Amino acid sequence: MAKKPSLHYVCQTCGAVYAKWQGHCEACGEWNTIQEEQVILSVGGAKGNVKGNKLVFSDLLGEEAPLLRLKTGIEEFDRVLGGGLVPSSAVLLGGDPGIGKSTLLLQAACAVAENKKRVFYISGEESIDQIRLRARRLGLREAPLELAATIRVADIVATLGSEKGIGVVIIDSIQTMWMDTVESAPGTVTQVRSSAFELIRIAKQRGFALLFVGHVTKEGALAGPRVLEHMVDAVLYFEGDRGHQFRILRAAKNRFGATDEIGVFTMTDKGLEEVKNPSALFLAERRGNIAGSAVFAGIEGTRPVLLEVQALLSARSTEGNPRRSVVGWDNARLNMLLAVLESRCGLKLGQADVYLNIAGGLRVSEPAADLAVAAAIVSAAARKPVAANTVFFGEIGLSGEVRQVSQPALRLREAAKLGFEKGVLPRRIAPARHAKFSSPTGMMLEEIGHIKDLVQQFSATLREEIE
Repeated sequence: MAKKPSLHYVCQTCGAVYAKWQGHCEACGEWNTIQEEQVILSVGGAKGNVKGNKLVFSDLLGEEAPLLRLKTGIEEFDRVLGGGLVPSSAVLLGGDPGIGKSTLLLQAACAVAENKKRVFYISGEESIDQIRLRARRLGLREAPLELAATIRVADIVATLGSEKGIGVVIIDSIQTMWMDTVESAPGTVTQVRSSAFELIRIAKQRGFALLFVGHVTKEGALAGPRVLEHMVDAVLYFEGDRGHQFRILRAAKNRFGATDEIGVFTMTDKGLEEVKNPSALFLAERRGNIAGSAVFAGIEGTRPVLLEVQALLSARSTEGNPRRSVVGWDNARLNMLLAVLESRCGLKLGQADVYLNIAGGLRVSEPAADLAVAAAIVSAAARKPVAANTVFFGEIGLSGEVRQVSQPALRLREAAKLGFEKGVLPRRIAPARHAKFSSPTGMMLEEIGHIKDLVQQFSATLREEIE
């Protein structure tokens, strides 16, 4: 059937399509992101006489055995995936440039290949010799990995459709893939969407696990159309500051496992190494006798993690606005917490510069960190360390009440395992199901219902500071 070109103007941020060029995208509000793209369409394709086939339905039980997950051999990676790779699944891995995405997938690919599974590593960014050079540095030179370097999706689909026994296919990266039928540059919205669709289609048809490497924008979001995240089964983010040795693999979406699950790695000269006990690593350099430091017992996915919260207050003159600097936590939540401490507890913090840091490079998002942050701030204001071997968790409301959080028993067990002797937590309410738990052996619990109960422990010192 004859084909004709069709011009579209597509927003490179959100994928909105316009009939003519314009400077402002009405869908996402961005400026100067609309570019011309040409798509080859079949003449009368939608109007042709296309006959569909009747669907065959089946029940939930089925006659086939459930699919077995494919272990990568990297336990932290398998944990985030929900227990391993699911056959016919598509996984998108995003992260900042140089954070270690390709290193992680190369290590995982070699581990799977050594377990007698065929693994294809297809790179659109590096040559085969460059991949071999990295594998030699990582000590993976002998792994039976099958390499190819191309950006043409038609060649990839033809190869994957003819080969047998494929276990895993890695595409590095999806932004470099190119389709002949789309007359636009690699990395554009139409190219990324069309390439991903074809690769996911062949993965579902042939039954192998497909992993994409995805670039991120300067805001930290995955580049390309948002529909790409809906097309895949799991979206993983590889986070971390290149100034820190820690790398965090986090699941933002997972159809086969828990979301917000994390895996912790440390970057070494021989690649990424797993961290079996991240709590001990995050607290390894902690000094417990310093004012402004408190330990937070948090939950990341299904894993309990202990982190050190550090606060520093610096007095300033009444001129100008006080500074609020936050690393690893939400700045708006810090401002809210400072307002609660000042309004409900009488602490004069309005003219003080406040610096807050979650040590170790991990970013905390759960509200349960409120109580630990408040303890660090009050300790810094009083210039008095918190009680030794104490952990905190609890959400603080605008009236100053300390609210219940999920899985308190799991948090306390992790703290007791690391030698902590006391836990400060919200007051348990008898009718609440999640409040019924027993404390670990030898661990003392202090339940508080209002933030004033915490401030009173430093009341004498705070009065001297205020006066």
